[in-house]
Amino acid sequence: MSLSNYEIIKFLGKGAFGRVSLVKSKIDKQIYALKQVNLVGCPNNEIEAALNEIRLLASLIHPNIIGYKDSFFDNPSKTLNIVMEAAEDGDLNKQLDYAKKSNLFFKENIIWEYLIQLLKGIEFLHNHQIIHRDLKCANIFVKNGVLKIGDMNVSILTARNYARSTVGTPYYIAPEIWDNQKYDYKCDLWSLGCIIYELCNKVAPFRGTNFKALIDNIKSGKYNPISQRYSQDLKQIISMMLITNPNKRYSAKELLNTSIIQKRMNYKISDNQNQKFILIKSIK
Repeated sequence: MSLSNYEIIKFLGKGAFGRVSLVKSKIDKQIYALKQVNLVGCPNNEIEAALNEIRLLASLIHPNIIGYKDSFFDNPSKTLNIVMEAAEDGDLNKQLDYAKKSNLFFKENIIWEYLIQLLKGIEFLHNHQIIHRDLKCANIFVKNGVLKIGDMNVSILTARNYARSTVGTPYYIAPEIWDNQKYDYKCDLWSLGCIIYELCNKVAPFRGTNFKALIDNIKSGKYNPISQRYSQDLKQIISMMLITNPNKRYSAKELLNTSIIQKRMNYKISDNQNQKFILIKSIK
């Protein structure tokens, strides 16, 4: 496989060492997202992150996780290429920006549907010992109303259930990480709490005039209540994720089993679809 097998439709975005484009395969005529990592001058940790993303994506099949198609090295451009499922509707950040500019609010039933889908995707990752570590609106993609967790490049597979390095996006990082403590899967639930709060209030729950103030506010666990247009149930679920003590914070499985969530489990997108996990042992 090579870049010549794909026709670039449009450019979607870029980072320090990579770019993402919407492409069409000349072989199967399907639309995909193509992530290219430029390996010229790319630090080893960036290369390792890209390889890690390939390894995890290729190992996971779940309706709420971005699907993997292929990966290859293109010698002329010196790029590592990852072909993934395309989410034509963009990401949650795009929806959030539109809501802000249009002075609109997400309907509560939509927020519940989004929350349940993300909990199912997160539970699947955690059941297979994977901590995402960088959940945020920009890493949650939308395809025909279905949410897809993506950007697995800083995710970690941990056999010991604990990790220690500081990664992620500051607004969504759990307090135990800022305290340089060992952390586990519960850090993803803190990030999810921040995401759902942001969908309600259109701002992150924890902010600060400077970096130190932001960290202090996160550690305090104090945030303004969500808009009164939303129910007490939604407020309670958010509070169950934004608990500063990770030992008391609810897991994805525990949240899915609460009566609050159970009575809203009318969105069955992932119940009858194939879900499997076969971890790729090595990348050559």
